[in-house]
Amino acid sequence: MTDVRVLVVDDEALTAEAHAEYVRRLDGFELAGVATSGTEAIRMLRDSASEGPHVTASIDLVLLDFTMPDLHGLDVCRRIRAAGLEIDVVAITAVRDVKTVRQAVSLGVVQYLIKPFTFRAFADKMQGYLAFRQSFDEASGATTQRDIDRGIASLRTPGRETLPTGLAGETLDRVIALLRTSEGLSASEIAARLNLSRVTARRYVEHLADSGVVERGARYGTPGRPEVEFRWVSTARS
Repeated sequence: MTDVRVLVVDDEALTAEAHAEYVRRLDGFELAGVATSGTEAIRMLRDSASEGPHVTASIDLVLLDFTMPDLHGLDVCRRIRAAGLEIDVVAITAVRDVKTVRQAVSLGVVQYLIKPFTFRAFADKMQGYLAFRQSFDEASGATTQRDIDRGIASLRTPGRETLPTGLAGETLDRVIALLRTSEGLSASEIAARLNLSRVTARRYVEHLADSGVVERGARYGTPGRPEVEFRWVSTARS
């Protein structure tokens, strides 16, 4: 089996490059290119396509951001399908409302990865996709129910724990929700609003800051040393 050729699509250049580097670190995958808009992604996909009984492309998989200034990720998916391109899509986005997720699934999105995430979480999703692809590439002629069940199960198998020891996903979601709707909060303010200890709150926001979706800043205006404030990065909303 040849390496899966991947197109990374994200309007934030630094995020796109980070995801491209993730692809480079994985065995079984090859970076085919990076697009920083939906329009550019469609152009690159069309340029890579060759005509035949089925429209195929030198790009096998798209890692797709959903919130971009020109096209929503769902619109990119629709254009891919309308063009008849036999390309798989993995959504990589902070958008998590049920309506969008359902539409993504209906348009053939095979994996859905919510920002922020670690390299381990990314690798888990990609390895699941690779197992899914291999299960059908290895089949010849008609497939069996068992083959189909095994292939689909490769996509749905839960990944390993991706958070650092001591951090819980439910609490992380609460911290993220609070920061996304605020203008910037200190660890003490987060702790008070979520009924956490200051040490615990700081561990969560430091994890988010290290992931690149929260930025640290100094808050002035009070006597003594400036307090550290944590603010949700606007580009992480996509």
